Parts: sequence; C-alpha cells; structure tokens
Amino acid sequence: MDPNVGALMRAAEQGEASAAEDLFAALYTELHSMAKRELARRGFAATLGVTTLLHEAYIDMAAREDATFPDRPRFMAYAAKVMRGLIIDHSRNRQAIKRGGQFEITSITSSEPVDGRRDLTPLGDALEELAKSEPQLAEIVDLKFFCGFSFAEIAAMRSVSERTVQRQWDKARIYLHRSVSADALR
Repeated sequence: MDPNVGALMRAAEQGEASAAEDLFAALYTELHSMAKRELARRGFAATLGVTTLLHEAYIDMAAREDATFPDRPRFMAYAAKVMRGLIIDHSRNRQAIKRGGQFEITSITSSEPVDGRRDLTPLGDALEELAKSEPQLAEIVDLKFFCGFSFAEIAAMRSVSERTVQRQWDKARIYLHRSVSADALR
C-alpha cells in the first residue's frame, strides 16, 4: 500500500474531512476502473454513467460517519459495496412496475430482449440476507466479485489460509445461487 494512502486513511478515520477527500482523489483512478468494469459487466453502461456512479458512491460514503477503513482493501471493498448497492437500486428503478418495468421492448421478428440486462434485485436481496446471517461471507463476495481481489489477497487481509477463503467463497456462492433460484420459482 502506498504510504501516502495509509496516512490519508488514518487521518480520514480520525475525522479529518480534507483527508477523506484527498483519499478519494488518490484512489479515484482505481475506483473509476472498478465502476466502469461493474457497469459493463451488468449491462448498465448505456443508462448509468461511470462518473455518475462514482460520484454517487462518494456522496453516499461521505455521508456515513460510522464507516472506518483500516487499510486500502477494506476501503475498496466498502466502495465496491456502495457501488453495488447503487447499481442494484438503479436496476430496481428500471424494473419498477409503475414505470413499465414488467414489459420488455422487442422487435416484431424477435422474442429476445433488446439488451442483455438482468434484474439484479434478487441478487441484491440475497446478498442483503447473506450479510445479515453470515457477514463474513458477504464481505468475501464483495472483495472477490466486486473488488476483484484474489483468494490469496483476501486470505492475507483476513489472516486466514487461502483454502479457508475458497471454502467460504464456495459456501457464499451456493447460498446466493439457492436464494436467487428460489426467488425465480416464486
């Protein structure tokens, strides 16, 4: 970790408002890449801008007084979690029945949806439930899936073996798969 980023994290944790802004600026490029990747992966790049997502995440993070970031990976995990929530909220708004979300526009010759976007609401709900019952598993999902950390990096951050992280990742994936599949059957 860059020593300057570490000093900024400690200063931001102690309540220095300018340090939080400087920290965000120092990590802006990496956060921008993360936001771009997540929007492209979810198919929302055309309807939700990368900069908009990043700035909405900053506003959300700056408004929370209880958030602490002892190190860079935890900051990135928290930022990813905030971005994930914003993307899921965006998905929910697009799918809202009052806005016609139950309809998909298709051409006369095709029964396929116009784009590959999926409703992320079931996944978001499943992650929220997982966070309530198994917060460590939900954090691993955020670190692995949304931040892109490797099992080795997560293991080092949590002071456990890489195999332990892999087992927890598998457990979280099974839980999420079952939850999302159960929602689809309802």
